[in-house]
Order: sequence, then structure tokens, then C-alpha cells
Amino acid sequence: MSTRKTTAFYAVLLVVASLFVGMVIASRLDLTPPSSAQTIAVPPMNSAPLTGPLDASTFRNIAKAATPMVVNIRTEMKAKASDLNDFFGTGGQQDDLFHRFFGNPGQQDDDQAPAPRGRGNGQGGRKPKEQTTRAAGTGFIISKDGYILTNNHVVEDATKIEVSLYADEADVSYKAKVIGRDPLTDSALIQLIDKPNHPLPEAKFGDSSQVEAGDWVMAIGNPFGYEHTVTVGVISATSRAFRVTNGRSNDMLQTDAAINPGNSGGPLLNVRGEVIGMNTAIITNARSEGNIGIGFAVPSNTVRDLLPQLHTGKITRGRIGVSVLAVPREGFEDFGLKTRAGAIVAEVTPGGAALKAGVEPGDVIIQYNGRPVKNNDDLVKMVVATKPGTSVPVKVLRNKSEKTVNVVVDELDLDAEQNQNRRGTPKDDQPSAPEQQGTGSFGLTLEPVTPQMARRLRLPSGRSGAVVTEVDPDGASAGALAQGDVLLSVNGKEVSNAVDAARELQKIPAGRLAQLRVWRGDKEIFVPVKKE
Repeated sequence: MSTRKTTAFYAVLLVVASLFVGMVIASRLDLTPPSSAQTIAVPPMNSAPLTGPLDASTFRNIAKAATPMVVNIRTEMKAKASDLNDFFGTGGQQDDLFHRFFGNPGQQDDDQAPAPRGRGNGQGGRKPKEQTTRAAGTGFIISKDGYILTNNHVVEDATKIEVSLYADEADVSYKAKVIGRDPLTDSALIQLIDKPNHPLPEAKFGDSSQVEAGDWVMAIGNPFGYEHTVTVGVISATSRAFRVTNGRSNDMLQTDAAINPGNSGGPLLNVRGEVIGMNTAIITNARSEGNIGIGFAVPSNTVRDLLPQLHTGKITRGRIGVSVLAVPREGFEDFGLKTRAGAIVAEVTPGGAALKAGVEPGDVIIQYNGRPVKNNDDLVKMVVATKPGTSVPVKVLRNKSEKTVNVVVDELDLDAEQNQNRRGTPKDDQPSAPEQQGTGSFGLTLEPVTPQMARRLRLPSGRSGAVVTEVDPDGASAGALAQGDVLLSVNGKEVSNAVDAARELQKIPAGRLAQLRVWRGDKEIFVPVKKE
């Protein structure tokens, strides 16, 4: 072999050897970057029908088998004294959403109340300092890796999370961190940072779509700090619409199994001991903050479907930028509908996907992506399940004629949407024009829009109509129209003043619908009103 060939051979051998050694060193030192494609294993689901009799040991056996996978979660969060005042008020008469459904915020799932709020605390006018509030809830283990499911409201804003296990002593706890949260379904995935030296028991999942009213269920949780409390009841209703934010709701399982503050995030089990729901909310009244027999659980199938996204820390949902109304029970024929199906577009968001596609207030969406729309809630479910960026055909009824538009779905930003919903319509001085038109059958008083009024109402240049100056609280328009609303059109015909609007409204037969385009605040909306 020539010297040149020998040199080339050893050079190649040296390169190969170097690569091999480098790979070994990297594998030993873990220098190779981890794969970004890691996913969580979604727990299997048992869809077999529930069969077999109940006996004296049925619920005892469920409790023995399922209790070990239920955990107690304790959290700490920072809150300024002024924030606590907002929560607890001066006389304890709070009536906000969390009070009615979750118990007291900041204490909602805790057996420890925050320090009492005294006026004679000697602080004078000092700046309120942050205080640590403690809360407690429940969760259940879904994997041997230490992943735990619980409610979002249990761990939201938590600066410290500790988890106690059934198998350990009461004073033993493990630190945990939040992996992903979803306020819309009130779900959260957390993971143990510290691991116990014994195997973790895992929850078994049933099929929540097979649950029916009357089925026996068991709840396990930590109500008022009483750890691993077992309660039994039945499913009271399925697919119970539970309002989360304005225009958005979740289908819940309703149960009369006792659920109290502290049960939040715990499992609701079928008679095989399988998770079919995650206990989330209760209805209370003015006389009781605890259980009165009406509790709600997020269906297990909903949470299982979200697990991969919870694991990534980001929930992605679709949005097309419309507010929708239910089709009225009476007068749906006025829209050109043969049955009471579809969703009425009440408002189109400026700059949103629907506006870009040509959707207008007053349209009735009857089909989305080739699927018929049963009602407004059905449409919302289909939209949020659509991947953002997808082009979807949407069929609408407009002036009793079908029209199909293609909507490129946007991504839902729930925080931005909630902030937008919190903005109230600006109040305006009551208009005082000399010419009034009464429309008694609708319970309205209308006046023409003056130039000064148009500026105050932020009516777009070139638009005119009739402003509502009075609404009869017992009339047909009560709750649908308000002072300061400007009627732009009636049943598809534009109106330029109060006389025009009153004339068009008078043409509508009693018992039929007035389909109104209305300017309210800074946007155009659609409002149907039945004539009495």
C-alpha cells in the first residue's frame, strides 16, 4: 500500500473513531438535546357498559381501590390586603361567581381562614403589603411519573404547591409544579417535583359519554380539610350547560353526591371505581356555603382530550369572531328556517375572521364545515375544536336565502376576550330631541339622531337611524334594547329617522319578529324582538 493511500486510510479511521467516541461521551454526559416531540401518555379508557348488581360491599370496595390515587393539594399565593378586602368585603356578603360556586376565593378550598381584617391594626395609611394566603383542594394521580389532574382554580396564581399522598403520614408532603392550565374547562395538570420512594397508584378512567342520569357515583376529596372523604350519590343530569364566561359554557355532569369546598379537583367515580368526572363546582344559596345537592363535574372525556395540550402548557382553540343567539321558539320561520335550528349572529367582531369572510349581524349560521348547526352552543363547540388557520365553509341564511362563505379560523385568546366582555357600553346623556315616536307594541320610545348625539354615540359617519330614549320594563323590548341604542334597520330595511323606524315596526304583525340592526356602544349588533 502506498504512503498516500495509507495516510488517507488512517485519516478516515481517525474521523470515524472520533465520531464514535464523541457519541459515547455525549450519551454518558447527556449533552444531546432532549427531543421536543415528547408527549404524555393519555390514560386508557374503559368503554364497556356498566353491568352487575350492587351489594353491601360495592362502595366499600370502590373506596378502598380508588382512595390511594387521590391527593390533597395545598397552595400558597400572594395577595395584597386591598385584594383581600375586595374578596371578603366588610360584612361577608360576597356574591361573586367564585363565592357562589367555589366557596371563598383565597380560602375557597381551605380549612384555614386568612387573618381577620381589622380597622384598628395600627397601620394607618401605610401601603398595603402582600400577604400570603393559603388554600387547599384535591387532585388525582394519572401516571407513575407523578402527573396529577386538578382544577385550574386550585393552583391558579399559586407560588407554592405541596401534595400529600394517602400512603404517607399526614405531615409528609411533596413539592409540585404546574405543567399546564385551562381556565375554560377549569382543568390543570401538575407534576410532583419531589418523588416518594414507593410506587404511585394511578387512576383508571371510564367513558363519561356513557354516563346517564340515575347512575350511582362516588366523590372522593378533602372537604373543609377532612382528607379523603367519601360521598355517594347519583348523576342528576348530563350535558348541563355551565356558564364560564360571557357567551361560553361547558357541558357538565350534575350530581347530588356531596361536594363541598375542598373537593375541587377530586374524582367522580362510577361503580367500577373509574374516573368519569372531575369535581369542579357547587351551587350554594344565601343560607349555606356548603353542599345543597347540586354539584358539577367536568366530564372525564373532556379532560382526557385536553391532556396532550395541557402537557405542552398551551391550549389552542379556534375562534371566528361572532356573538351568537339562540333561535327563538316562536317566529323562527321569519328567518326562513323550517325548524328551530341554527345560531343567530348577534355581533361580528371588528377585524375578526367572520367579518373578513363577509358574515353579517342577522345571519343565521345553519352549517359549519359541512355539519348542521343544532343551536348556538353547538356552533361554539365546533368552532373552538377547529385548528386555527383552517379554512372552513360556513353556510348562512340571509334574508331567507342561503349563502356560503369561507372563514379562516383565528386562535382564541380567552384573556383578551374576557377583558373585552368586561368593558361596558358607555352611558350617554339621555337625548332630548323634540320629535318622539312611540311604538307601544314594542314598548319603545324613539327619537331622531342629531349630529351632536351621533358624535356622543360614536355613530359612524354617514349612518343614521332612530335612537331609543325609553324602554318599557314590562314591554316586548325589555332586556333586548336599552336607552342609547340606535336602530339602523328593521327587517332588512334601513331607517333614517324615528318616523321611518316607527313605520317599519308598525308593519310587523303581532306575534312576529322584528329583526333589528342596532348600533350599541361602538359596534353594530343584531337583536330580534317579538311584537306583542
